[in-house]
Amino acid sequence: MKLRYFAWVRERIGLAEEEVELPDDVVTAGDLIGWLKGRGDNYAHALEQDRHIRAAADQHHVPHDTDVRAASEVALFPPMTGG
Repeated sequence: MKLRYFAWVRERIGLAEEEVELPDDVVTAGDLIGWLKGRGDNYAHALEQDRHIRAAADQHHVPHDTDVRAASEVALFPPMTGG
């Protein structure tokens, strides 16, 4: 699966995107965020307030309880502000 990171999530992780193979126990977007937080201090810092992180599976915004196993791409980003 391709993971893409945007805004300060990207800056804190230090990557714009990466390819990963998800463990079997990662089912939802929330599971994915939790798994990523365990991959290192940079991920933990970027995703520490996980309830504020937004997810998109195959370019469609999804809630954290959405099954993402069939997605080819998941993007993670902070809340958007208007202007």
